[in-house]
Amino acid sequence: MNRHGKGVFFMYGKVVSACLHGVDGKLVEVEVDLSNGLPQMMIVGLPDVAIKESMERVRAAIKNCGFSFPLQRITVNLAPADLRKEGSAFDLAIALGILQTSGQLPDEALNDTLIIGELALDGSVRSVPGVLSMIATAREHGIARVIVPAENAEEAAWIGGCEVRCVRHLGQFRRSEGNAVAAVVGEAEELNPGPTEYLAGSGLLSGPKTAASRETRKAEDDYADVSGQLHVKRALMISAAGMHNFILIGPPGTGKTMLAKRLPTILPPMSDSESLDVTKIYSASGKFADRRQLIRERPFRMPHHTISAGGLVGGGGIPKPGEVSLAHRGVLFLDELPEFSRVALEVLRQPMEDRFVTIGRARAVYRFPAHFLLAASMNPCP
Repeated sequence: MNRHGKGVFFMYGKVVSACLHGVDGKLVEVEVDLSNGLPQMMIVGLPDVAIKESMERVRAAIKNCGFSFPLQRITVNLAPADLRKEGSAFDLAIALGILQTSGQLPDEALNDTLIIGELALDGSVRSVPGVLSMIATAREHGIARVIVPAENAEEAAWIGGCEVRCVRHLGQFRRSEGNAVAAVVGEAEELNPGPTEYLAGSGLLSGPKTAASRETRKAEDDYADVSGQLHVKRALMISAAGMHNFILIGPPGTGKTMLAKRLPTILPPMSDSESLDVTKIYSASGKFADRRQLIRERPFRMPHHTISAGGLVGGGGIPKPGEVSLAHRGVLFLDELPEFSRVALEVLRQPMEDRFVTIGRARAVYRFPAHFLLAASMNPCP
């Protein structure tokens, strides 16, 4: 959008991106304004250090991809301005917003499009965490198209109802006098997830459905390999059937840890909605290594007894999920329970009762799911 004043030339553009708020995605409007003045670039809207540093990444990427970086006063606003933003997922959106506002990409070509990605100095588009949550939010708001890094493409394809296009380089975007949408996407690849399975009643889950498999779990962790210990095995079966918490008390070397590690192999498989919830948590935490399919195995978390209360339930300046959330729909195993600090054990009471964690900060309140089976072991005496 161009506006002329008395000897002054203004340009304004807007694209849509997203950020993480806990484990949920939040849509963010990236507004770009170009005006006369000394060449400089400013990002406002409560950005963190990583976003402020994106100015140099965006500048170098635009120049190294054959585009022209505007020698004007550039103001980038991330709205809503009262929501704290963090991470590098806005790089691609800021770059495309500048290119569109300066007339190097077609006007309104990126309407109704969610843009996510980190930029390298040469224009390469790198993966970012939390794509699954961001796209789920975009779908809820009726956004029809998403542009994501190629490394996040498989993960993005799990959310149905959106056209997913993946890019590897900023240079794939180009101007054309033809179809605006096709032109701005350029050589971006349209991802076809293949046969589609949907969550019952919601149509949310897309992509090839994979049955729960035990092949990825180590053979030595199989519950069927345990000989004897019939009374303990009976207790573990009851615990697995009803998601009941338990504690094993016995002298060292009797198999307490060995039995607890094998509990996930007899837990019932997760439903589609449970798999999606667990995958969103690991994606937001940056721990989603295999993006080709949803997490189907129930999590098993075994934190060391020196863990802090914040590490257990989550925390930080901008809170991240803790062990209780990473164990959502799975098992949280506390080996040598008396060795854990009293503070760490006390903070488990609220998650065990409410099945979620609430962490308050000055600017926001974060809520993380925490529905887990608590397993513990200890010696009868020191």
